[in-house]
Amino acid sequence: MTLNEEQKRLEFLRSEINRHDRLYYVEARPEIGDADYDLLYREMLAIEQAHPEWVTPDSPSQRVSGAPVSGFKQVRHDPPMRSLDKTHSKAELGEFDAFLRKQLPGEVWDYVVEPKVDGVSLSLLYLDGVLTRAATRGNGEIGDDITQNMKTIKSIPLRVPDAPSVLEVRGECYMTRNGFAELNRREEEAGREPFANPRNAAAGSMKQLDPAEVARRPLDIVIYASGAISGMTFGTHTEMIRQFAKWGFKTPPWQRLCVDIGAVYAAIDELERMRHDFPFEIDGAVVKLNRRDLYGALGMTAHAPRWARAYKYAPERAETRIRAVTVQVGRSGVLTPVAELDPVPLAGSVISRATLHNAEDVARRDIRIGDHVWLVKAGDVIPAIDSVITEKRDGSEQVFVMPDACPECGAPAVKLEGEVATRCTNPACPAQRIGRLIHFCSRNALDIRAIGDKVAVALVTQGFVEDPLDLFSLTKAQLEDLNIGDEKNGVRRFGKNASSTLETLETARGRTLERWLFAIGIPNIGVTASEQVAGVHRDLAHLASLEVVDAVLRLYELGEIAASAKREKRTEDFNRACGEIGVIGASLVELGVASVVPETVLPPEYVCVIKPEMAKSLHAFFTSPYGKQFVERLDALGIHPKAKEKPKAAAGVLAGKTFVLTGSLSRPRPEIAEMIKNAGGIVQGSVSGKTNFLVAGENVGAAKTQKAAALGTKVIHEDELMAMLQGGTAPAASAPAETPSPAAKPSRKKQKEESIYTQEFLF
Repeated sequence: MTLNEEQKRLEFLRSEINRHDRLYYVEARPEIGDADYDLLYREMLAIEQAHPEWVTPDSPSQRVSGAPVSGFKQVRHDPPMRSLDKTHSKAELGEFDAFLRKQLPGEVWDYVVEPKVDGVSLSLLYLDGVLTRAATRGNGEIGDDITQNMKTIKSIPLRVPDAPSVLEVRGECYMTRNGFAELNRREEEAGREPFANPRNAAAGSMKQLDPAEVARRPLDIVIYASGAISGMTFGTHTEMIRQFAKWGFKTPPWQRLCVDIGAVYAAIDELERMRHDFPFEIDGAVVKLNRRDLYGALGMTAHAPRWARAYKYAPERAETRIRAVTVQVGRSGVLTPVAELDPVPLAGSVISRATLHNAEDVARRDIRIGDHVWLVKAGDVIPAIDSVITEKRDGSEQVFVMPDACPECGAPAVKLEGEVATRCTNPACPAQRIGRLIHFCSRNALDIRAIGDKVAVALVTQGFVEDPLDLFSLTKAQLEDLNIGDEKNGVRRFGKNASSTLETLETARGRTLERWLFAIGIPNIGVTASEQVAGVHRDLAHLASLEVVDAVLRLYELGEIAASAKREKRTEDFNRACGEIGVIGASLVELGVASVVPETVLPPEYVCVIKPEMAKSLHAFFTSPYGKQFVERLDALGIHPKAKEKPKAAAGVLAGKTFVLTGSLSRPRPEIAEMIKNAGGIVQGSVSGKTNFLVAGENVGAAKTQKAAALGTKVIHEDELMAMLQGGTAPAASAPAETPSPAAKPSRKKQKEESIYTQEFLF
């Protein structure tokens, strides 16, 4: 063959192999056998080996390519990948339907019901028809680039010939039930710990660092949503799913179009009856509006779209018996009783243990050793004891008593006043050290993936790590020599994993303040709290100074003082507290820590992003000997966690001007808000002394306009805003009003029904 003929033959072979992959993996109607497929594949490989310059990223030969990687790049989702608000009853779905009818008067729509696949969310991005990026959902804003791993899934098309120039589809990666069983059989034969459930197995497989290993895992995918798509819109969800299927994507294998909420109820009942008939696990149904043109009008909350709900099925249950109760010790020293059960199959897995939470819960529910119990999977995932079958008691059952000594180190175990938990009093307890280290290295913390449970145990028990910060002083030789084996498998060295672990630790040095704050493991400071606290601080040194935290604590304290003074009619104390609240509150508003509650009058009431429990925990940690030492050690290690850089205010015709939108406008509010922000303006949710303009549409309530008049805020119409956006002359804006203090305005005491003494403080 000539070179031209060889190239044409190669293109034909790739096209045929892709077509047969789709027929086999997506449509389940193969046209040729394995031997004939292998002949085509080998011929394609022979041509590519002879002409490596002809190899393209979308060639079927590239499904498993490249060397193992040391980590994953992070990518930003645009638009963000939102989750769905969950419902657990038909009554809640009825409320969802009522909400839509209130928001969309006069509109007619139908619903789509699809299975909620219990997998791991991801997105696939195609540029000019070629798969360019696959990414995990991550936190919704930022995920991990797992392109090479996802190319190994043969139901994912590497090329979509007639796709728009930009096409992003979103869906769920899952492991089939049969594939999961086979994978666990292989894991057990190899002497490794089997996976707990298909979802965990899928998540772990997606994040393997070697694509060749991913290719051996039985992963698949279903596509049910879109991200960015250029030059193409869909009128309905069902139309979009049909187009996805035409492009070669695997779409939901079951779908019902429902004319009303009654039909939705029938569909979710039908789906529940067949939930175990699918090749993948499902934990509920997804209910969506079919008309996509209504999505914009309904908009989004901070976490989820308003036009869809996830309906979660009630967990299944099984009967078993409690053989014994053991006690585990967590990273904070909390002793947790765990029920050791007669193994029982439940929702696709065999369960032999379930947490009992704490001694008080055990006593309150009268759970005894030897009891027959009903076992459920909370959220279809976590094994939990639902209830005791008391009629099966025969008198041999034993009451559980929490030990008064730590089962791991023998130190006294105590229950602190105001807590239900029993704690080990020894900070050097090995179990606590291991727990803290595992948390410190976890995904939402510093994401040091090589240090999992087994490695953490080895590091602590062999004396390499007493405190998580000791990780940053480990040498390559120490890590290489670390024995991560056990009695069953013998000595097994960490070996070549040492280099990649040290690289990951170097990366961890530069993690943002929110990640470091979560990694520390301060009580009441979870992932969301870490983001909120970090968002109002410059860096760790600023946070450790407690300037903001102490101001927040004082604000809450003053709120209690003012509330008490109001009840007891101590006017002077009340006014004094309100005056200080105004000063501190205004400073916290400036810092972005607090905001004024809408529609309130003096004294000012504030909602703080740092809640009282959070502030108390932060204060306790950073004033403790360990907290001070931790900050000093970080500084000595040259680690200075900083907050994420805040986006700079856009320069534009509305720079520095603040707006509130109200009433019915000609376009969706999010769209107008985005226009204002793009022009440098600021959009608030409610009128305050800092508002320059209230943009009033049709059917405006009196509350906001009256408040605007009282504060001197300029009320404008939508056409005036549009003129401003186009560079026209702006109406004279009001100057941001100063927040007056109650003491400066004694005449307000005469205003009937609006007296400051009748207002409640909400903190």
